[in-house]
Amino acid sequence: MTKQTLSFQAEVAQLLHLVTHSLYSNKEIFLRELISNASDACDKLRFEAINDGGLYENDPELKVKVMFDKDAKTLTITDNGIGMSTQEAIDHLGTIAKSGTKDFVSKLSGDQKADSQLIGQFGVGFYSGFIVADKITVESRRAGMKAEEGVRWISGGAGNFEVEAITRPERGTSIILHLNDDALDYASAWKLKSIINKYSDHISLPILMEKEEWKDGELINPSDEAGGRQPGAMVKTGEWETINKANAIWARAKKDVTQEQYDEFYKQISHDFEAPLAHTHNRVEGSTEYTQLLYIPGKAPMDLYNREKSAGVKLYVKRVFIMDDAEALLPTYLRFVKGVVDSADLPLNVSRELLQESRDVKAIREGCTKRVLGMLEDLAKNDKLPEVSADGVTDVQTAEEKAEAEKNVGKFTKFYKEFGAVLKEGLGEDYANKDRIAKLLRFASSTTDGVMVSFADYKARMKDGQEAIYYITADTLAAAKNSPQLEVFKKKGIEVLLMTDRVDEWALNYVHEFDGTPLQSVAKGAVDLGKLQDESEKKAAEEAAESFKPLLAKLKEALKDKAEDVRVTTRLVDSPACLVVQDNGMSTQLARMLKQAGQAAPDVKPVLEVNAEHALVKKLESSPSFNDLAHILFDQALLAEGGLPDDPAAYVRRVNALLV
Repeated sequence: MTKQTLSFQAEVAQLLHLVTHSLYSNKEIFLRELISNASDACDKLRFEAINDGGLYENDPELKVKVMFDKDAKTLTITDNGIGMSTQEAIDHLGTIAKSGTKDFVSKLSGDQKADSQLIGQFGVGFYSGFIVADKITVESRRAGMKAEEGVRWISGGAGNFEVEAITRPERGTSIILHLNDDALDYASAWKLKSIINKYSDHISLPILMEKEEWKDGELINPSDEAGGRQPGAMVKTGEWETINKANAIWARAKKDVTQEQYDEFYKQISHDFEAPLAHTHNRVEGSTEYTQLLYIPGKAPMDLYNREKSAGVKLYVKRVFIMDDAEALLPTYLRFVKGVVDSADLPLNVSRELLQESRDVKAIREGCTKRVLGMLEDLAKNDKLPEVSADGVTDVQTAEEKAEAEKNVGKFTKFYKEFGAVLKEGLGEDYANKDRIAKLLRFASSTTDGVMVSFADYKARMKDGQEAIYYITADTLAAAKNSPQLEVFKKKGIEVLLMTDRVDEWALNYVHEFDGTPLQSVAKGAVDLGKLQDESEKKAAEEAAESFKPLLAKLKEALKDKAEDVRVTTRLVDSPACLVVQDNGMSTQLARMLKQAGQAAPDVKPVLEVNAEHALVKKLESSPSFNDLAHILFDQALLAEGGLPDDPAAYVRRVNALLV
């Protein structure tokens, strides 16, 4: 093949600018990315060699080498992994974020496809090299191809790149960075070692650098020892040394890992720039042995609500990387968790079906779930500073403990703001831990402004004689706060939880009580305040219902296509009417949500409750426009709860006619 000049995809200039100026806030990250890619290439070779051992080409020791040349102003990262063919170099390096892994996986099927999750991605990380280099040369040969079938790829990061055939005896890839003048400090053994130890120490492959030793300068006058010497320098010895521990961070004892190292490892596996809110690091022994290092992020990803999104936990077996997103190791509602699970018991060639059904995997899943919930419980417990007792004693006795407590304040609030809605999915998915999840939930309240409260908080301040935890679901917080259904509760000072996440309607189908106290929607069934409603109120309601029987019959006839029933209410104070559903019926809000999602939903006929004391209701019976007023009353009640009339134009015509 003669040398070819090819163009990047159209968006490459803009994306390269983004990668080099915005995506990475710290220049030295480029080395982490390139070493990570080299490690992935070795993992990929290990996987393909399961079926074809000849790919090792008498060089089974997988490794990464880092070399620099101060005079040439170059930094080279070389691996003896899978390598690339000419076409792969054109396809994968000429397109930003194109993953060779994706093409690789698409060619597999069955169990192999499941196992291939061990492969990393050759994406934007490669282009981080342009942060420090004005030109990048890539020389590669795919394992199993002839020496003369190597390829050289060169680009200055602008619009074009060159590709030509070369002879490369060794398999794998060398990435040669031609350093910018302001990046020459990366051609330094000390600088490179410190970065590798910081970011890539856990890489299970050895990362090698050539040893250096001090050499004195030559005598200025060889015959005069006292005449002085030329400046000395560090020179390479030709021997190679491993500069990373090649020891996974999770395999070390907790006492040997600093918080900074935990945080840096999290940033690497999650591609997050912020430190995590919490982590747990444990070695579990027994019938199933494994190590877990799990993190709670501080920020939700953009695709958090995509339930098809892969989980964030990486699976290793005896420190061999097997699967990048091991869905079976955590339930879907904990998909925000990042981390690593390393098992000593699972077989290396694990199919996705086996992962789902294996007894060992089930034990790991249960153990990881409990650990994550334990972390969240600790965050919730420490979200406020300990209260000082009457004698001035708190649980915090030392200055260090106090500083630690202050550091944790607000972490759970931050977590819940980002992930609370997803956590609620666990009420329906994880029956075994339903009660633990319910204790972690937080809601807005009709009696607190901006302060989220738990079921336990609510129960602790229930009124004497109150027999239920009252709540309302709505599309928005404003709609919940101003709902007509709350009027009698506000009048009597009864707290109502305001639930505005889309998942609330579904999740509460699985929670009917908390700590022995039933949950009651204020928009379902008739209002029964029990001991909180005095006898005179009950008697007045019964008399109103009796005297309004003729009017209710007329309303029921006029609204027979819209309302299941019409009755006098005891829940309204200022509003003329509201809509409710029967105790076991589907709410109108849930029916709307299902329809908006394109799913089949039954036609819900709500019950119209009217306020017998309201002036508008009193005028109904004598009004010549009874039917129009009845429909307006129903449609306004529908609007008040966030719905829309079936025929908005008809509603507008009726209102306009009355106004005229």
